[in-house]
Amino acid sequence: MRLRQLSLFGVMLCVSLTLMERSAWAHHVMDGKLPKTLVEGTLAGLGHPIIGLDHLAAVIAVGCLAAAHTLGPVLVVGYVVAQVVGAAVHVKGMTVPAAELVVALTVVGLGAVLIVQRKLPSALILGLFLLAGLFHGYALAESIIGAEPAPLFAYFVGFAVIQTLIALGAMTLVRLIGPPLAGQHASLRLVGAGIVGFGIATALTQLFPAA
Repeated sequence: MRLRQLSLFGVMLCVSLTLMERSAWAHHVMDGKLPKTLVEGTLAGLGHPIIGLDHLAAVIAVGCLAAAHTLGPVLVVGYVVAQVVGAAVHVKGMTVPAAELVVALTVVGLGAVLIVQRKLPSALILGLFLLAGLFHGYALAESIIGAEPAPLFAYFVGFAVIQTLIALGAMTLVRLIGPPLAGQHASLRLVGAGIVGFGIATALTQLFPAA
């Protein structure tokens, strides 16, 4: 009962915080301006996935889920590479309808797997990571469209590095706690509930945008 109450509290708290931070979902470190230098591009790439709460929630979930697999670092790299591909597709001019809504749904899905705490086959997890990575990368590229090649490249490097570090950090932390996804980690379920909360809040704002 206590676990259920904590999970419900986590969902409600995270939904509230996400709604309060909605202004940060513009995901732009440069106050709406395109980076013009290598330094600005790198800083934008490093900061964007952090101030974008849905992207941050997703990469934390990726790290937590990867902890249950021997090839966890490879799964993390797969997620990040998929992001780079998704970002490149957007920069090249391809348009994906309702991409932000799909991003929100991937966050919900990643969090839900954490709540269930089942060790899924590595191939299935990799497929989930690749799908989520493509859409998150596509969304991350929105703020860099139109930038010159040098800051654009720096941006790609920045967001790939920061998300790899965050995911690997989360993976390492989970492994230090104990056998991951073995059914006894109340803390992981709480994290999963919070991530689901972020995803639901993001989806709601996409479906019912404020006037």
